Amino acid sequence: MADPTTTETGAVSAPAAVTAAVPAPAAVRAKPAKTIDAGKQANRRIGVRLVIYTVATHAFAGFILLLFELGNRNK
Repeated sequence: MADPTTTETGAVSAPAAVTAAVPAPAAVRAKPAKTIDAGKQANRRIGVRLVIYTVATHAFAGFILLLFELGNRNK
């Protein structure tokens, strides 16, 4: 695929629907590119952030449930 910032000069390319309909064999497929942020690999940082957000969300939900339980006891 050509660089999207350049224009084609006289070349006729196949429609995207035609080329996307035929999947490439597993041996030919390229590996996905690693996410780079400020020159550093960001995949690990995204995973760490995901774990932190998951733990924080569960802690907040637990706190809300604790408030409901304590409020229910004082009736």
